[in-house]
Formats: sequence, structure tokens, C-alpha cells
Amino acid sequence: MIRTFERIARGGLFLLDPEAAHGASIRALKTGLVPACSAPADPRLSQTLCGLTFPNPLGMAAGYDKNAEVPEALLKLGFGFTEVGTVTPRAQAGNDKPRIFRLVADEAVINRLGFNNEGHAAAFERLVACDRSALIGVNIGANKDSADRIADYVAGIRLFYPVARYFTANISSPNTPGLRDLQARESLGALLKAVLAARNNEATKTGRRVPVFLKIAPDLTEEGIDDIAAEVIAQRLDGVIVSNTTLSRDGLSDRTHAGEAGGLSGKPLFARSTAVLARMRQLLGPETVIIGVGGVGSAETAAEKIRAGADLVQLYSMMVYEGPSLPGRIVKGLSELCDREGLSSIRDIRDSRVDHWAAQPI
Repeated sequence: MIRTFERIARGGLFLLDPEAAHGASIRALKTGLVPACSAPADPRLSQTLCGLTFPNPLGMAAGYDKNAEVPEALLKLGFGFTEVGTVTPRAQAGNDKPRIFRLVADEAVINRLGFNNEGHAAAFERLVACDRSALIGVNIGANKDSADRIADYVAGIRLFYPVARYFTANISSPNTPGLRDLQARESLGALLKAVLAARNNEATKTGRRVPVFLKIAPDLTEEGIDDIAAEVIAQRLDGVIVSNTTLSRDGLSDRTHAGEAGGLSGKPLFARSTAVLARMRQLLGPETVIIGVGGVGSAETAAEKIRAGADLVQLYSMMVYEGPSLPGRIVKGLSELCDREGLSSIRDIRDSRVDHWAAQPI
């Protein structure tokens, strides 16, 4: 019944411009029109990482709830955690519209939003009102016209420290000119040093240590992957999120929108992002937390990210095609996988296919 309703709703939303449809979905969550997930908690899916207890390994990726409007409503859909943002110090409009495109035949999305958001102050005001126990991460970025991008990230750490359960430094969006240059080793080292110094200072003042993750692109050379891993280890970063959207258009069926500028997400991103994830796991070793993102649209694709080395997984674009019941279905499916394979913990499958995925081309 729910799936039938979702198909009907999807048909209506697909009549709208993608950005208008996104706004409608936010409003639906605000008003409680979207039913909550009824899947029972499963202790086999719970993990404690970086001092945080995740009730299940599935999270909502940044990009959906840019302005922290519905984080608690998203958690009710079945997600174990959610990530708001990307937020920048000052509000900015982003790039010109239209800037989101559905590639229906490929179950993919291209966006060139450009960190459109209402700024730090608006998001902070909403997060202050949230339950402190809610597992909400804050994804921070830099304004397009910033004179000091590193200072923008530091400002995010300082402001959101009281309300963030974890931070993600997003240096991998392809839609802010020059942002991905921060992935170069020297620039990355300077950024991480400043961000972690700010975090450590706040931790000393508050007695509470908030983990910091780094979100990277899938469009990296082998040398680039090596350099990022080396800096993550050198700076003792808590974890890495692999990955953001791709500029690649390999293998797409859609000929209407495939040529649009922007980052591609959804099903076609799965293989590339999973291959980069596995390489990162090999380089970082078993202890650093890795969150796998890209093309997760089922319990099996979520499980495959974990087999490739992910501790946690996130999704966003596949909900456009699968509907708001997707997180609940994935969580239920992961419990069923534990039943079938006799697992005491979903973590038991982690790294079981690292070598396979690390051998795949990127």
C-alpha cells in the first residue's frame, strides 16, 4: 500500500521541476504527511564509532536538508543519523536555475546548485531547537566569494560546536569553482590543521569532543587518493566520507540531460564511489571511520558498501526514485541479511570484498 502511494506521489512530483519537487518534499516532512518508519530497532545494526552510537548504519547524506529544516523528521523515516548542509557562513543563492536534472532512465540526478543555503545563523537557530540526543551532523563549506575559505570552515566548527554531533568538511563539491583544489595535499594539510585546531580548542573548553570527517570526490587520481589518505593519517582525522558527486558521464543512457554541467549522483555513481572507498580502506587501515555514499538504493547496495570497507553508508538521490519508505526498507533488509548469514553484527561483513572493489577501475 505504501509503495503504491509512493509511486502515485512520485508521478505527481515528477510533473514538477526537480527543485520545486524537492521543496514540496521538505514541506511534506515538516507537516508530518510522510509516515514514520515502523521497523523495530535491531541491536545487530548498532555500532559505536568515534564515541557516537549509531542505531543503524544508514544516514541521510548532506544536500537534502541544506538549511536544517527537517533533521528530526528524517530520522523518523528510519535513518540512524542525518547530515544537514552544506552550510556556509553567509547566505548565498547558488547558481542560476535550472540547476537540478533528473536522468530517469539511469536513476540519476545532475545538480549544479552551488552551495545554495540560508547561512550559518539560520541553520544554527533551527538546530538549537532539536533534541540534543538526535544524531545530526553538520556539513560545513565555504562561500563562493570567500576571501579566506579555510576561515569559513573554522567559523563553522566554532558556531555549530554546541549542536553538532559530528562535522563534515565538504571540499568536494564540483559546483563551487576552485573548491576541489582543497583536496591537493598542501592545501588539504593546511585546511585540516586549522579545522582540527578549532575543534580541539572547543573540545578543551566544553569537555566534549566532536568528530570531524572529510568528504572527498570520486574523481581522483591514484596519486590524489594516496595524498588524501596520507594527510588523514598525519592529521589524525576521525574519518572520511566517500564520495561526493562525479563529473563523469560514463555509461549514461539519458541523452537529454547527460550533457548538463554539474555533479552526477544516483545509481551510476555506485561503482566508481565504491572503488574509491575500497582504496581508502586499504590505505587508512581498519580503524579510521569511512562512510560510503553513492548509488545506495537497496539493502544489498548498502551491504556492498560495507563489504567494500564502509562502517556507515548514506544516501540521497535514490530516494528521488524509491520514495521516503526507502530508508526503512533498507534497514529492514539489513536485519534480514543478518538473519540469513547468521551475523551477530552487520560489522561482521565489513571489508569482506575490499580487495575486489579496490581492483576496479576508477
